[in-house]
Amino acid sequence: MFSGIVEETAKIVKIEQDRTNFHFFLHCSFADQLKIDQSVAHNGVCLTVVDINPTEKIYKVTAVQETLDKSNMGHLKAGDKVNVERSMTMDKLLDGHMVQGHVDQTAVCTEVKESDGSWYFTFQYDKSKGNITVEKGSVSVNGVSLTVVNSRDDKFSVAIIPFTYEVTNFHTFEVGTVVNLEFDIIGKYIQKIMAGYLENKA
Repeated sequence: MFSGIVEETAKIVKIEQDRTNFHFFLHCSFADQLKIDQSVAHNGVCLTVVDINPTEKIYKVTAVQETLDKSNMGHLKAGDKVNVERSMTMDKLLDGHMVQGHVDQTAVCTEVKESDGSWYFTFQYDKSKGNITVEKGSVSVNGVSLTVVNSRDDKFSVAIIPFTYEVTNFHTFEVGTVVNLEFDIIGKYIQKIMAGYLENKA
């Protein structure tokens, strides 16, 4: 479980392909604090640490085909910045919202707008997958817990403050950038319950 409060951006040092799996080697400041089999969110994707080089502060995670199909991990290349967050502990405050690290689908950035020191980003996604946003609700974009602005059937916007813009990989986004979305878990449960109720009423 994660909170959507990104700790920093890790840099991809290299990527190795093994059949359909991709092995990512990442450099970040807390790599020497990690343990084998620990969960870390990468652009909102929960991946398991499988190897660590504490001296060089590099660790390794593996993404399988299912992850590559549902996320933007397959779009990444060496040198890219990835939002990383270690899993929550029980003594931490939940500053963001409940993020599972299970990406629902990807979206494409369709607009980047600067607004007197802050930024507005608009993302469009395939609504046929049944996911929705609600005005002022929560959504995770590349692992960042954000509040939905201007919710529509297949798109939404988020407002980004300067701190988030600099600390996360949002400052690398441009029109056409593919991002990971995880929709609010509470909203997904309610949507499923209501769909079942309406189906039984029909």
